Amino acid sequence: MIVSSLQSGTSADGIDVAVVEFTLDPVVGEPRSGDSRPSARPAAGLRVRHTATLDWEPELRARILAASAGETLSAGAFCELDTRLGQAFASAAAAGVDATAVTPDLVVSHGQTLFHWVEGGRARGTLQLGEPAWIADRVGAPVLSHLRAADIAAGGEGAPLMALFDRLWLGAEAAAADRAIATVNLGGIANVQVVRPSGEVIAFDSGPGNALLDAVVARATGGEAGCDEGGRLAATGHVDRRLLDELLGHPYFAAPVPKTTGRETFDLGVVDRALDAVGSGDGSIAASPLATPPLEDLCATLTELTARTVVNAIPATDAPTDLIVSGGGALNPVLLARLGALAADRGIRVESSDARGIDPAFKESLMFALVGVLSWHGVPVRLSAAGSGEPRVAGRFTPGRMPLQLPPPLAGVASVTVTTSTATDLGGTPR
Repeated sequence: MIVSSLQSGTSADGIDVAVVEFTLDPVVGEPRSGDSRPSARPAAGLRVRHTATLDWEPELRARILAASAGETLSAGAFCELDTRLGQAFASAAAAGVDATAVTPDLVVSHGQTLFHWVEGGRARGTLQLGEPAWIADRVGAPVLSHLRAADIAAGGEGAPLMALFDRLWLGAEAAAADRAIATVNLGGIANVQVVRPSGEVIAFDSGPGNALLDAVVARATGGEAGCDEGGRLAATGHVDRRLLDELLGHPYFAAPVPKTTGRETFDLGVVDRALDAVGSGDGSIAASPLATPPLEDLCATLTELTARTVVNAIPATDAPTDLIVSGGGALNPVLLARLGALAADRGIRVESSDARGIDPAFKESLMFALVGVLSWHGVPVRLSAAGSGEPRVAGRFTPGRMPLQLPPPLAGVASVTVTTSTATDLGGTPR
């Protein structure tokens, strides 16, 4: 089965495209009591055939970020944005078809998150845009979208979806070692997963990943830079301890799990209010790195904030052996080094997912592709053992050019292993 995965994270850096080939090797178990579903729980093999990131048009990215920051949209503007995002995702899916010369059996489109509604300590709703009908029509394949809503309706948090992937990818290793393994995906928001030897997974958002760093750099440079590339600014700056302590006092960090958050919580206002509280001027971030506080110091402080809140979020009772890092933040050596140092104090080894055969920039893409395979085969999923949501089949299907025909349901998937194709397999140049 060939699955094309599309997603744009909270930082809206671009559309990540992955074309993945799945094989299912049946492992037959005993039927469960009172369960009429088939007992086959196959081991899934996942082979990466193509990955790429397509930049957003600058004007469209600006509209995404403005809407995510709370800009009011009329019904007409909302419809136009949803349509244009759907068309952009359709073009990205078509680029994947061109790169592999293969039409996928299924496209999984996470869409672009504009808002994750959390109230009273639990998720109440979530909004991802990018009308899937444009993708289905352009590619001619069915599309799975709206991946988080069913979990929220069932009482869960709708995030992090990465718990699904890590349970199948690392569960056997954690059981064999009789010790937990932790992962973190450092996108705009950082989400932490802890895979326990029992196979249970606790998963939640620890707080900001790259979101605050990206925002302060973009504002300080007038949009000329969108991130602290390679951690170069943070590397030459110094952590402002008073500012760091003020930021660490944000109530989200003390909230119990399960919990989720987004840009609607961790925006520039968080930084500005913290600057005001410690007396660093009027709270505005100047457009020059020579201003007070220096941009380098601000980046160093926000990098430290992300590293500390990730490591602090890992439950001490689990005592994981490893912390496996993915997402755009894994490409920031300063952030990775601080994670390593802080985790080492707790006896935890930090490594990039690249060391285990998964490009850190595309682990989320592989996860979305796996969600598609599970939903295609009618497998209900629970995102986290710490959540209250009952298992549900994730997402909604939009048929392609032919009637939608789903295969017989499976009882589940036992595990997943990942391999990466060579350049000659791809019919092009891999990322």
